[in-house]
Amino acid sequence: MTAETQGVVTAETIQRAFLATEEGFTSLVTELWSTRPHIATVGSCCLVGVIYQQTLFVANLGDSRVVLGKKVGNTGEIAAFQLSTEHNANEAAVRRELKELHPNDTQIVVLKHGVWRVKGIIQVSRSIGDVYMKSSQYNREPINAKFRLPEPMNMPILSAQPTILSHRLHANDSFLIFASDGLWEHLSNEKAVDIVHSHPHAGSAKRLVKAALHEAARKREMRYSDLRKIDKKVRRHFHDDITVIVLFLNHDLISRGMVQDPPVSIRSALEH
Repeated sequence: MTAETQGVVTAETIQRAFLATEEGFTSLVTELWSTRPHIATVGSCCLVGVIYQQTLFVANLGDSRVVLGKKVGNTGEIAAFQLSTEHNANEAAVRRELKELHPNDTQIVVLKHGVWRVKGIIQVSRSIGDVYMKSSQYNREPINAKFRLPEPMNMPILSAQPTILSHRLHANDSFLIFASDGLWEHLSNEKAVDIVHSHPHAGSAKRLVKAALHEAARKREMRYSDLRKIDKKVRRHFHDDITVIVLFLNHDLISRGMVQDPPVSIRSALEH
């Protein structure tokens, strides 16, 4: 019996799940290549959290982020701890990694309009999908010219290999914020944790989205109410998409290995 069929969660089982998802999407691209080739240019970040035997596993592709809100002793204060690693070319470590993997490619990362991009096209270095950056089979006509590379692709440029972290849960671990990069562009880890900690559990994700949108409006020197009126198709020019899940940890249930509908707050900017 495999670990999966026995319900065992390890870094290896999570990694295999990511690989299966990637392979499934790639098969879909192959199947639809003749009728919908643009799907080769579609991709997604992926952020996963699994609690198994009082251990939290976090697996990540791309630049979404999970932050832990942890009680500081008996002070009543809360501290923020980031539990994920981001794969974005704006991170110096990611640029180093790409240059080491592609030592003969001087254009592996390109600075365009103040933003580092892989091959001058995409910010993330790991994702599900985006197969046009993983196989030369899909980096050709009829996909849009802006996605086609000028030189042959000898090896995959993007990866679907997640970074996986394990964290033994402690009684002071209070809640987890899972969010896409649109939230973290406008709120620091500490600010987000403080917002959740300072208000009732209900509506926490919505509250975080609203705080990020207020900050996005402020940066554009406009009112939040005016930002809300902008058509969703145009809003992308003002802020990235924002999806948030806040999970409150019930240590009594975790210690007993029990599962129930979790106290969770979910919100996306499009709903908001």
